[in-house]
Amino acid sequence: MSETDTTPVYDVGAPEPKPIDEELSVKLGHLAEDAILRGKPNGDERCDNCLYYLDTDKDIAYCWHPKLRVLVGGDWWCQWWEEIPQD
Repeated sequence: MSETDTTPVYDVGAPEPKPIDEELSVKLGHLAEDAILRGKPNGDERCDNCLYYLDTDKDIAYCWHPKLRVLVGGDWWCQWWEEIPQD
């Protein structure tokens, strides 16, 4: 096969979601609705300045709030946002 030949060795078909993907999509959709999880901040409140955002140096990090426990974006927000206590 030459460097310019783009013919695949074998055809695996178009990618399609598996049943688990559809199941997780529904579950996570319900979780987002219950948490009022939004992909944008609520004023100055956003995930990366929330007590439950595990790694504030990352754009995407784990939220360890007991009712959420998922990866979230730093600019996101949910109803359980809590200010980080100032020592």
